Amino acid sequence: MSIFNKVRELFYWRPKKLSSNSTRTERGQYGEDLAAAYLKRTLGFRVIARNWRYKRDELDIVCVDAGVLVFVEVRARAADALVGGYHSINAHKKQVLQRGARAYINQLQNPPKHVRFDVIEVSLSDDGEADVRYYGNVPLFSKHYTTSHESRN
Repeated sequence: MSIFNKVRELFYWRPKKLSSNSTRTERGQYGEDLAAAYLKRTLGFRVIARNWRYKRDELDIVCVDAGVLVFVEVRARAADALVGGYHSINAHKKQVLQRGARAYINQLQNPPKHVRFDVIEVSLSDDGEADVRYYGNVPLFSKHYTTSHESRN
């Protein structure tokens, strides 16, 4: 691979196109790969965990943005879906995110003072193209939401 191609890949990395007969799992993984690349390359976040699991709960991407711990929910949907990824986060998913975030923070030796929740919506077209939309600091929970380490102080 030439130096030009390596530099181009560094700045313009994008996973290979998704095939039209891909499975739901493959589409989800493709969406998460695009989201992680967007967070790192476009927004400059430092990704510290992907698909972090605690019992039955999962956090798609955990990253750091200027000292703030960010939990990112990735929603990959068909471009012609009736409900977009952002609006598909229902009350049950919010509970899962809340439990997962608390579990993640509780296992840290030095819990952060600030956390936030972001959403990345990936719209996948039939021809394998994808559109990434980023929603930062999404108010998934009430303003009185605290992580368990905050309530101990």
